[in-house]
Amino acid sequence: MSEPREIAKIVLLGASGTIGTAVAREFAAEGYAVTCPVRRHCPELSTDVTQRIWDPEDPASLAAILSDQGPGAALISCLASRTGTPEEAWRIDHVATANAFRQAHAAGFAQGILLSAICVQEAELPFQQAKLAAEDALMQSGLDWAIIRPTAFFKSLSGQVERVRAGKPFLVFGDGRQTACKPISDGDLARYVRLCLEDPQMHGRILPVGGPGAALTPTDQVALLSDLLGRPVPVRRIPLSVLTAVTGTLSALARLFPALRPKADMGQIARFYATRSMLVQDPVNKGYSAEKTPSFGTETLADHYQSILKGNKTINLGSHTVFDRKPRRKRTPL
Repeated sequence: MSEPREIAKIVLLGASGTIGTAVAREFAAEGYAVTCPVRRHCPELSTDVTQRIWDPEDPASLAAILSDQGPGAALISCLASRTGTPEEAWRIDHVATANAFRQAHAAGFAQGILLSAICVQEAELPFQQAKLAAEDALMQSGLDWAIIRPTAFFKSLSGQVERVRAGKPFLVFGDGRQTACKPISDGDLARYVRLCLEDPQMHGRILPVGGPGAALTPTDQVALLSDLLGRPVPVRRIPLSVLTAVTGTLSALARLFPALRPKADMGQIARFYATRSMLVQDPVNKGYSAEKTPSFGTETLADHYQSILKGNKTINLGSHTVFDRKPRRKRTPL
């Protein structure tokens, strides 16, 4: 068992992302000195943190930042590729992340924490394989480590709230009961990351974690929204065979037309999440287990949906906006 250390300084990678921002705020609120290497200044970050400009693909740009923290600090990585495409995933999720942990050890850091993902249990996609390789790099880095594998984030389950509020149907693949997850809020996950730093019993472990309550299927999400809106939410079911056919067609065309490769890659990612539960696998029963997926925190998905519907919370969905994309306007020549 690791001996507890007094760590006061944190270097946080990936702070400009949704989860990273929450982690930065959590540590700053608890009195840690937080340094966030970022590609460009991030106004969403707390003024209590220090921002330093860096290039994730240039190890030398991180070396000076790490050396300024002195020995005994901790490196936390919430770094993730923005698209999940194979090339970017290996450059960011693996190479940049692994280099950072090695550099942190060389700079005298004491601990390293990696925010990974539950989906690496079935590492079929390149970004999952890259994350799994980053996990191995941290374990081999010489740092006292912890690896966190969260289930679904609230953000990833918020893409249809506005369309449902507008009276449009909730889209589900298959029967809407094939997959399930135990989503966790940004704030609860940020507190869990801090506990992983502070609690020696969580060191040297791979830690799957979900939010409070029972596992939820897409059908359960429909029920939540129906209750909150006070009316039945219509459902449109998309056969999995349609998604499989579209993904297969895109993959075949991408071999002839390389420009289609990003869309084919995104199709593969969409099909994975449409057919796999984000829960701990049960090797005995050859399936997923909600009971074996640890729960943490207090905020539920219903709480989150209610905050959005009441206007108390806005969500920048970014790449999660996949249901109601508007066509781009053609630019008028000047």
